[in-house]
Amino acid sequence: MMNDTARPITSGMKLPGRGSGQPAHVIVIGNEKGGAGKSTVAMHLAVALMRMGRVVGSIDLDVRQRSFSRYLSNRKRWCETHGADLPTPIEEILEPSAERHLDRAEAEETERFKEAISRLRGQCDFILIDAPGNDTHFSRLAHAAADTIITPVNDSFIDFDLLAEIDPDTFQVGRPSFYAELVWDCRKKKAQREKKSIDWIVMRNRVSMLDARNKRRVGEGLKKLSERIGFRLAPGFAERVIYRELFPLGLTLLDLTEDGSTIPFTMSHVAARQELRDLIIMLKLPSLTGERIPF
Repeated sequence: MMNDTARPITSGMKLPGRGSGQPAHVIVIGNEKGGAGKSTVAMHLAVALMRMGRVVGSIDLDVRQRSFSRYLSNRKRWCETHGADLPTPIEEILEPSAERHLDRAEAEETERFKEAISRLRGQCDFILIDAPGNDTHFSRLAHAAADTIITPVNDSFIDFDLLAEIDPDTFQVGRPSFYAELVWDCRKKKAQREKKSIDWIVMRNRVSMLDARNKRRVGEGLKKLSERIGFRLAPGFAERVIYRELFPLGLTLLDLTEDGSTIPFTMSHVAARQELRDLIIMLKLPSLTGERIPF
């Protein structure tokens, strides 16, 4: 019998068939800071992959905010209201353990996480996990299970501190942060266990349209740090009001031409779609190499 605290949420009784024969690829959207736009990235990437014919599963591990889950709930409500059938990922809901004893709580959460991943692996091509903006046992489990980690950072030295210390006078990169060390440890263990590493992507998110000295310094610092600790630097999403407008509707940039959408499609949205295409190309995900992007 399925545990009530770890139940799959699907849009219908019949689950879709997988779009490729490869093992499910686990993508974790993670950092240890809130407000970086993780849920926006997760939602847009999930819809993009589904519009490329792939079956996507999702897990929201931010058990307090549940931003990704609320985004999906808004999407389902919009579909019901407008009689639409938008692609929606297969969702697993995980709850934290109520055990007061730490070891028993972590053992229970580990089992719930493994069961959820196992169910999604049997149905999906990709599993997207939105990790919380703090250090939790669920977050550590997700990072250890990842094939790809995407870390969105805002274009400021406040978010840069998530990855490494920075000298306030010279802006030279110093010691890697606790989060960078967590990712490094997960990559090392995966290499030992599975003979392959985790692909770590850092993307500059909510990038200002204006060229500013601080923006250039952040870019230079990230480039130096990427060479030092081995992540790939990805083009991110520009700061656009549209993302805040889409969340309560449950829509993404790829849904604006659907019947019922009241948001006019503009040249700014065309540019935003190109940013999403650039991200997908840069990720180099399995089974997508050389495939035409249909949006």
